[in-house]
Amino acid sequence: MAGSECNRKHGASRHLRAKTVRPPIYAPSVARKNLSVAVAITFAVSLVLWLYSQTIPSSLKWTWLRTPPEEWEDRRQQVKDAFVTSWDAYSKYAWGYDQFHPISKKGSMMSPKGLGWIIVDSLDTMMIMNLTSQLTHARLWLHRKLDYDQDQDVNTFETTIRMLGGLLSAHYLSTLLPGVSSRRDNIYLSKAVDLADRLLSAYDSPSGIPYASIHLASRRGIRSHADGGASSTAEATTLQLEMKHLSNITGNDIYWRKAAKVMEVLDGIGIPDGLVPIFVEPHSGSFTTREIRLGSRGDSYYEYLIKQYLQTSETIYLDMWEEALAGIQKHLIIPTKHAKLNIVAELPSGIGGALSPKMDHLVCFLPGSIALGVTDGLTEAEARRLPSWSAEKAQQMKLARELTKTCWGMYKVTETGIAPEIVWFRTDEASLQSRSNKPPSLARSSNSEAIWKEDYDIKPLDAHNLQRPETVESLFVMWRITKDPIYREWGWEIFKAFQKHSIVGLGEGYSSLNNVNAIPPPRRDNMESFWLAETLKYLYLLFSPDDVLPLTEVVFNTEAHVLPRISLGKFKTGWERKREKRN
Repeated sequence: MAGSECNRKHGASRHLRAKTVRPPIYAPSVARKNLSVAVAITFAVSLVLWLYSQTIPSSLKWTWLRTPPEEWEDRRQQVKDAFVTSWDAYSKYAWGYDQFHPISKKGSMMSPKGLGWIIVDSLDTMMIMNLTSQLTHARLWLHRKLDYDQDQDVNTFETTIRMLGGLLSAHYLSTLLPGVSSRRDNIYLSKAVDLADRLLSAYDSPSGIPYASIHLASRRGIRSHADGGASSTAEATTLQLEMKHLSNITGNDIYWRKAAKVMEVLDGIGIPDGLVPIFVEPHSGSFTTREIRLGSRGDSYYEYLIKQYLQTSETIYLDMWEEALAGIQKHLIIPTKHAKLNIVAELPSGIGGALSPKMDHLVCFLPGSIALGVTDGLTEAEARRLPSWSAEKAQQMKLARELTKTCWGMYKVTETGIAPEIVWFRTDEASLQSRSNKPPSLARSSNSEAIWKEDYDIKPLDAHNLQRPETVESLFVMWRITKDPIYREWGWEIFKAFQKHSIVGLGEGYSSLNNVNAIPPPRRDNMESFWLAETLKYLYLLFSPDDVLPLTEVVFNTEAHVLPRISLGKFKTGWERKREKRN
């Protein structure tokens, strides 16, 4: 672990021998002369730096600051305090309920007996923050109350990433972190197996593409009630990390096989340039639309390509990721009109059609995923020293930086400093024409926040904020990989904005917002479970030492639940790509 690496570094410092150096002796006149020269040089340098600082945008001035380590520790503590505030309010007014409404101070259920939506989703955050008393309370609720044998339909994807992922992460961390284990820790794994066995019914379609929902008690897959019965492509392909991990720790390969089959079916359809349409029919196993986007319905398909490779080292998923990333660069990356910020556009009619300059906040997972794909979790400096480093990887890191800046801009341009759900960007008409025959390129973007505001168009219906984590996830990954302190500073600004505008009266919880451009912003009276599971967790890790859950040893599922990297041994990929279908 990185902790042992840290100890080796500390140990090495003890072996460095101190050398005694005698100070030089100067005559008084020489000393005064040297002092005068030093003062003049210092003044001149300070003046130049001050004048330069007035000409650069405020977002870049932070690169001149060096926040001391003790202040980062204080900032981390403030994030922890925000979690405790949120958790305590939930415990006080809505304990055991699936949803918490902090304004009206009440809870609501998503099933007759509750699904543990907030409690299970928060388990590993409490472990990472070492909140042992809160964890004990939650674990006792799981032991006494959590029962999945209910007359209730649940979404296959959401239940997998939040509940199954939360239980598996808690089981993993209970074996890893000091102070969070107990004799009841098998409750996490036993509940996970029970839930996963029910979720397997989703895969009982003719094609192997999972149904959108399942019925918990009868263990029956259910077609979507919308979209002509099609399943969301992102939802069908964002189940693999959890199922593969469960197979690895139980020795039962059925979870792995069912989840991996989905990837084989989709890849076998033939995906031009690695870009998938956003709906797939579970009976036929074919796409039902041409629409392509990396926002809702498309996002985590791409995220789990690279994360499956990181989890198991199956090179088939690295191949699919690299193909998809090349397709993204070729077809979807366009500049804004004034600031030339690089955005990820959408293709409503598929490849060959015109682009739409719409970008969901959900897309902001992408820069962190790109950086992980480039470095495999190493720092960029370490990755650059490897023989595998290339000009292509350097270009991908540049894209990751550019997209992170665009996502940060979603926060910077609003009145509250909190991002909206969706942004429409102002672009030149030529940029929206088909990119099929154009080589991928990156615009040289401006750092002027005043110019940024000319490019971000936030429509009233899109101006709400749901406490989403995607930007702070990428900030966390970019900080770990690049070591550029700007990403920590941006994360701190985001957290301060949440502290100022999202906290409810008396500090009893945090609420989603209806309009990020209104002061004060109207509240939605809902505290999302991923506020606790993801947003605050990633902020806490952003301000933590790097040996806390090192990126070379763990992978985060799309709900920020922590799973270990594993080596192939018991199981293997089980399928090969049919390349002729993709050309």
